[in-house]
This record gives sequence, structure tokens and C-alpha cells, in this order.
Amino acid sequence: MIIKNIKVIVTSPGRNFVTLKIETDQGIYGLGDATLNGRELSVVSYLEDHVIPVLIGRDAHRIQDIWASLYKGAYWRRGPVTMSAISAVDVALWDIKAKAANMPLYQLLGGASRDGVLVYGHANGANIAETVAAVGSYIDQGYKAVRAQSGIPGVKGSYGVGKGTDHYEPADSTLPEETVWSTTAYLNFIPELFETLRKTYGNEIELLHDVHHRLTPNEAGALGKALEPYRLFWMEDCTPAENQDAFRLVREKTVTPLAVGEVFNSIHDCRRLIENQWIDYIRATLVHAGGVTHLRQIASLAELYQVRTGFHGATDLSPVCMGTALNFDLWVPNFGIQEYMKHSAATDEVFPHSYTFKDGYMHPGETPGHGVDIDEELAAKYPYEPKQLPIARLTDGTLWNW
Repeated sequence: MIIKNIKVIVTSPGRNFVTLKIETDQGIYGLGDATLNGRELSVVSYLEDHVIPVLIGRDAHRIQDIWASLYKGAYWRRGPVTMSAISAVDVALWDIKAKAANMPLYQLLGGASRDGVLVYGHANGANIAETVAAVGSYIDQGYKAVRAQSGIPGVKGSYGVGKGTDHYEPADSTLPEETVWSTTAYLNFIPELFETLRKTYGNEIELLHDVHHRLTPNEAGALGKALEPYRLFWMEDCTPAENQDAFRLVREKTVTPLAVGEVFNSIHDCRRLIENQWIDYIRATLVHAGGVTHLRQIASLAELYQVRTGFHGATDLSPVCMGTALNFDLWVPNFGIQEYMKHSAATDEVFPHSYTFKDGYMHPGETPGHGVDIDEELAAKYPYEPKQLPIARLTDGTLWNW
């Protein structure tokens, strides 16, 4: 099965998505997600200028060989732009292979390891009362796990607080919005939020929280300790992970489960974290960590050390990535949970899909491939809109981790 044509589709039905479409000489095509939030066009250029020309005429079934040639053949390995481009190609090729086999991707990977995929939603509010109400709304919708974020008194632009009830899209300005961060205010506030949530909803619901790289290892350890009475499912991205050893310091101070990895690009970003069991969940995502081919390696390494998957799944990933992730989740032996943030109605129209949600679980469906398509005519009606992610400064003006 020969690759005949490849195109890059950029569309913005409420937010920007980059989709790679690979067409073969047998009439089967596959889709891959190439979205890199706030840096989308850099991946478009990488694909069009450097990747597509070397793929035309190659055998679409040789997924592993194509992956290796794009990774090793670039010489300049890894990085979010390179790995997002490789991921898009890889996912599109797996989509093609599964369609050619006339089976959903999870069957091609080895079949289902579970009946459904546990997902968590995003509850947020301007204050504790609003966040508590938002968590209740997700429980009413059937969610069994909810991430809780709240505005913090005196902190402008608190992370995770959206402008609506279901959608949180931080990249909403042409130039980076400046937000303010106060570690002291945050550390004083968050335990009160989770104490209130547990008093309100008891211990049956799973609660998660994203620190978003804001704390030092010592601060993160202190927060994890303070949250232990409220039994979080996990504390996410508690400190920047460029220094993997930082998580050893956090692990020594708290038994609150730790999750990290949405900004990782390869197994090398998390190898020490996994081998030393400094984390409980690896959150690398298909679109930024090499697609199905490379994420299988990461998951297999994690399984050896009882680390489970908890893949990133916010709206900066298109439904193509979500559909593929759900197929992967249904199969992977060491699954933990899947992030699920609902896309807008316009996005769902551009990307018709077979995955469904019911009673806190999702299923990718039985459509051959990863189960997600694209309406190109409708996509063309939503042109690209330059948007960037915010930045954060401390109250004294020092640039901090957003």
C-alpha cells in the first residue's frame, strides 16, 4: 500500500487544530493530529518542508521503519515540533493499517483490556463555592473522577479557571496574556478547597488537581502532605520535570500520588521518573510523544514499575488524538485514567467521531481505524487564528512557570 498524497489541514472551529491526512494508492486514508498549542504553524512548516517530501511513494504498512527514519534521519532528535510531526504521521499510518484490516485500532493493538475507559472532567470556578458546584455538576453528569481548580483570592488569572462550564482554552490572545502568581496564597488556599469538597461529596468521587509546574520540590512536597487527608487521585505537574531528580524530593515528603508528562516528547524525558518509581502516572500524549509507536514503548517501560497511564486530553488535542488515545487506553495493560475535556460543538462537527461517553467511562467505538474523520469543506470555513498561551509573573514581576 503506497503513500500517494499527503496534505496538512489547518482549521480553527473555536481553537486551532493541525491535521495530517495521508492518502494511499488503494483509496484508504488516515488522519493524524499535529497540533502544538500556540506553535501550530511551526509543525505545519516542518511537515510540509521536511516530512511530506520523503514519504511520498513509501509503503504505508512499514510504520516502524518510517518512524525510525523520521526520528533518526532528522539527526536533530526530539523536541515538541519534531515529535508532533512524527506523531501525526505515525497515528495516520496506524489509522490506515487498522482500516485495511477492517478493525478498530484497539483490536489491532491486541484487543480490549477493559470494558471502558475511565475519564475525568474539569471542574472550575472563580472561588470555592463555584468550584464545589461545578464538581457537583460533573458528578450529576455521571463522572466518577473530577479535576478541581479554583480562583485564588488576590491572584489574577488563576490557572485552570475557564470562561465557561465545560471548555477551558488558555490560548485566547494574539500576544501572551500576563497572569500573576503567588505561591504563598496558593499553598494557603488549596487545602481548604479539597477539605470542602470532601465534606460536600464524601470519599466516593475521585478528585484530581493540577499544580501546573508552579512549585519548587520542597513546596510541592509540603502541598502533597497537606492534601493527604483528602485522598487525591493524583497531584499533577507539581514541579517542572526537566530535572527528573526533583521528583525524588517530592516523593520523600508525601504519599499523595504524582502525575506528570503532558509536555514530554520521548521516553528519555521520563525514564528516570519511571525506573525510580518517583511518579504514579505518566501523562505523555500521543500527539507530542511520538504517536502510538513510541507511546507503546513508554507504557511498556512504565508497566514494569507499576506506573500507570493518565494521558493528557485537554482541548488543545483534536478529536483525532482523543479517538486514538481511547483506542490505546482500551488496550494498554497498565491503564490508569484518561483526561477528557469536551470539545466545542463546532469542533465535533468538523471532526465526526465514533467515541462515546456514558456513566464516567468512554469507549472508542467499533469503527475501523481510530474512529475519527474530518469534514474538509466545513474545516475550510474556520481559518487559522493566531493565539498564544499566557505567561505568569510573581507579584514582584519575576517571570515564573505558567
